[in-house]
Amino acid sequence: MNFKYGTFIKVFLGCILAASFMYVVIPIDTVPNDGPGALLPAAGDSAPELLEATLDNTGGMGMPYTVTLAGGLTALDLAPDTQDAVSGVPGPELYFRPQTLHFVPYTIQKDDTISKIAQDFGLAQDTLISVNGIKNSRLLQIGRMLKVPNQDGIVHTVKKGDTLSSIAGRYECDMAAIRVANELFSETINAGTDIFVPGARLDRVTLQEINGELFIWPVRSYVTSPYGYRSSPFTGKRQFHTGMDIGAPMGTPIQAAMAGRVSATGYDDISGNYVIITHHSGYRTLYAHMSVIRTKTGTYVRTGDRIGDVGSTGLSTGPHVHFTVYKNGVTVNPRILMK
Repeated sequence: MNFKYGTFIKVFLGCILAASFMYVVIPIDTVPNDGPGALLPAAGDSAPELLEATLDNTGGMGMPYTVTLAGGLTALDLAPDTQDAVSGVPGPELYFRPQTLHFVPYTIQKDDTISKIAQDFGLAQDTLISVNGIKNSRLLQIGRMLKVPNQDGIVHTVKKGDTLSSIAGRYECDMAAIRVANELFSETINAGTDIFVPGARLDRVTLQEINGELFIWPVRSYVTSPYGYRSSPFTGKRQFHTGMDIGAPMGTPIQAAMAGRVSATGYDDISGNYVIITHHSGYRTLYAHMSVIRTKTGTYVRTGDRIGDVGSTGLSTGPHVHFTVYKNGVTVNPRILMK
């Protein structure tokens, strides 16, 4: 008697548990348009015609909505294209397929920066800089029209001997992506042609040059005479000033503007006590009119290391550091390269 009563209790409890769930087989084309099945294809499409939807008794709000296709398949069992048809959401691989290059125009507004514009369009700074031929990102003009591409990448000017294969190898890019982006139908590309290389990036030094982040200030102070033409403080005649004069109190520490190796130190009648540092990428820097030199030729210095003190030696009108930047032996404006 006790055994039969216990069996009855177990069966009764099992029935109650089973009754708390519903298991239905619904034709796909009858799923309500406002439910999870609204993203699913109707019967007759590439997906199976029946969907088994397991819901709890709160209409799917209390448990995850689970989808099992007829035949016991789940979305993970399907090929990527079929998954897209079933879920209505493109698979990740669709976003990496080669795309033809397209542009939209954008007019620069007040307070815009390359960084902000790039972020707004979901692109890298390199892309906007390269596509628009920007040489100094600090000199953006309000009202200038920019071309904004539909994908990341940079512009490469084809050189003699370049092939699609060599360009793809240089930038570690898929050759097929270059073909599709530029709609190229031949392996032959003429020297001088500009092509878009999807996914490519500018090298770090080039990006720092354009964004003015290559050098730190040797002395954090004020500019007493900028780079370029000026009237000589000694003769009054118009002359080209090959560097930038930064005024500072006598004895103020002078820092290496970028890491490099000290290639020369010394004294002459014009520069007074000076230090020259050789850096990467063809750059050299000169620091002149020092009161004291605190480094030696051959020493490797890091960015910010003290190499001397502000003075007024040589041809000078007062305490300052004359700072010159050379790129491949030619002077350039230091200010546009400084943080």
